[in-house]
Amino acid sequence: MRKLSLVMVLSGLAFSVLAQTNDPAAKKVLDDVSAKFKTFKTVQASFSYKVEDGNGKAVSTKAGTIWMKGTKYKVVFGGQEIYCDGKTVWNYDKNAKEVTINAVDGSGKGITPQILFTNFYDKDFLYKLNGEKMVGNKTIQEIEMTPTDKSKNFHTVYLMVDKAAKTIYSTKVLENTGNRYTYTVSSMKTNGEMTDATFTFDKSKHPGVEEVDMR
Repeated sequence: MRKLSLVMVLSGLAFSVLAQTNDPAAKKVLDDVSAKFKTFKTVQASFSYKVEDGNGKAVSTKAGTIWMKGTKYKVVFGGQEIYCDGKTVWNYDKNAKEVTINAVDGSGKGITPQILFTNFYDKDFLYKLNGEKMVGNKTIQEIEMTPTDKSKNFHTVYLMVDKAAKTIYSTKVLENTGNRYTYTVSSMKTNGEMTDATFTFDKSKHPGVEEVDMR
């Protein structure tokens, strides 16, 4: 199975969607999610990641955690750890014992967790609200999204929103190959204390790790 990139992991949690000729009811749900997220000073969320083949058979399941504070973030997922202090991004591959260092994209076009959780309906997708269903004791609203760029390697995204909490519950991506990727938020803590050191890769705590500085 191909190695997962930070973009793929984060894009599984939230997606950009086109604001033209879309379902107003779906837009209201997305607006509420964005507005709610912007009220949080910090966020820590645990999530699971499940891969299924075209027949619906589970291929693998992994877990991850993301921390966010302002423009800073940290993601731990499988054998990867990604740190960003708002200026620098460290992508640490545990298995390879290598950390790649890049400057944050200053063009405004770079993908960050904050953008994906707040501006995910600005472009690239058409969307509609399919309805509601109960998952345990939660009322979940399902939004179906399709990319306007048909050259993408996926054709449909299902975004599930916790109606009461106004937060993303899960995202399912359907690839053209038949594979399905589901990301589910298992827990979320907001406005907790986080030190800035959380978002910086500390080389002294990772002896023997090779640095690849791309700045």
